[in-house]
Amino acid sequence: MTTFAIRPFGARPCTLVVCRGCCCGDARKNPGTDHAGQLARLRDAADASGGRLAVRTSDCLGPCGQANVIVVQPSTEGRRRGARAAWIGWALDDDATDDVIAWAEAGGPGMAEPPTTLTLQMIPPPSDARRRVGR
Repeated sequence: MTTFAIRPFGARPCTLVVCRGCCCGDARKNPGTDHAGQLARLRDAADASGGRLAVRTSDCLGPCGQANVIVVQPSTEGRRRGARAAWIGWALDDDATDDVIAWAEAGGPGMAEPPTTLTLQMIPPPSDARRRVGR
């Protein structure tokens, strides 16, 4: 039996957007990474969260040189507190996946501090990187 958490109309949970495009999720680019297993773990965490966490996939998020990329989007409350999406690059191993799950379960951007090791993997969103290059 599936249970659903009731949340206020329009409230969004912390959402993980997992890139699975041309480079992310590709065993040829990153051999030795269990790409399917990573996505399954993220989805299992979302299923167990009671609606506090969601997972989506994207064909390509852009920064292919930093594959695997996961974007941690803030919940409605996190955004209300001024948080923006955090882009995580090189999410290739169980430790990175554990850190993403732990942060998202704690509320994600605007609600909880990310694990220190995860901050080292944060990358600028592609539009921010383009703006810096153009200066």
